[in-house]
Amino acid sequence: MRLNMKNVIKLIAVLALFGTTSVSARDYISIVGSSTVYPFATLVAEKMASEGMKAPVIESTGSGGGHKLFCAGVGVEHPDITNSSRAQKDKEFKLCQDGGVTDIIEVRVGNDGIAFAYAADYEWKYTNGATMKGGIDLTKEEIWQAMARDNANAPTTWYEIDKRLPKVEISIMAPPPTSGTRDAFDSLVMKKGCIKDMLVADGDCQAYREDGHVIEGGENDELYVEHITKEQGAFGIFGYSFVSNNSDKVKASMINGVEISMEGIQDYSYPIARPLFFYIKKAHIGVIPGLMDYVNEFVSEEATEGYLLDAGLVQLSPADRATVLDAISNQTNYK
Repeated sequence: MRLNMKNVIKLIAVLALFGTTSVSARDYISIVGSSTVYPFATLVAEKMASEGMKAPVIESTGSGGGHKLFCAGVGVEHPDITNSSRAQKDKEFKLCQDGGVTDIIEVRVGNDGIAFAYAADYEWKYTNGATMKGGIDLTKEEIWQAMARDNANAPTTWYEIDKRLPKVEISIMAPPPTSGTRDAFDSLVMKKGCIKDMLVADGDCQAYREDGHVIEGGENDELYVEHITKEQGAFGIFGYSFVSNNSDKVKASMINGVEISMEGIQDYSYPIARPLFFYIKKAHIGVIPGLMDYVNEFVSEEATEGYLLDAGLVQLSPADRATVLDAISNQTNYK
């Protein structure tokens, strides 16, 4: 049998990168990244494992941490996929190129909404004592005033921001800098809600206050639940899927008069809606067993219209879904 020289060269290159056969080196998929995408990725992994595939190993490192690990290089010591709750940044793409990760497939898996939420059993009241029907309604500008480090007014209660709001102390737990949720929140809320006339000289719209009214959390949503439960009237920043699956614990405030909902996230009428992604290292396709089986399961109708939808992942529009499926089928580099 004659060997195709191109295939021989490709095989030699792969073996050189991986140093040994893939099965003996690593016979499972390695996934890192976003804590928001993590529960969906875990459900797909569990589905694949139930069908006899070696269970993928998934680490919740945050989107930023995931891109750093993913871009570090090609080979079994590096992840095959990184989940991300926002698009890969240009500087991360460059980091990948510098690390030899030159071919990357971007998969937009669905949509999500960011919830500015409080304890479900807490009743917000107007300053006259009347209960706010439907819960609290905040604008992006009001949230910015509550969270901004360089807000010259530096309010300590919500009442100081707007007299319709109660005299409740501002206490907010926000994601860490490595979080894609933090990046998306900063872009969609802090940047757009920034009131330039309230900034101190040369102020940064996206910098959080450091006086104890905003607390930096981690990648574990339960820490945020603990915070808002201990401090009644406190807020935490969550993904929609967590809120929708934990309505007994948390309730999302309305944003600009719009309630968070699956429909509002899909059509982006909800003001803090965003896409979710994962990125595939093309050099690992055909080397790490089951990699594309996992990818195809994640974007299958059974998943996106079934168990992932039930878990709170908001579907893509038909046009966006067609684009994603085409990129996967053709293994198209996203840049």
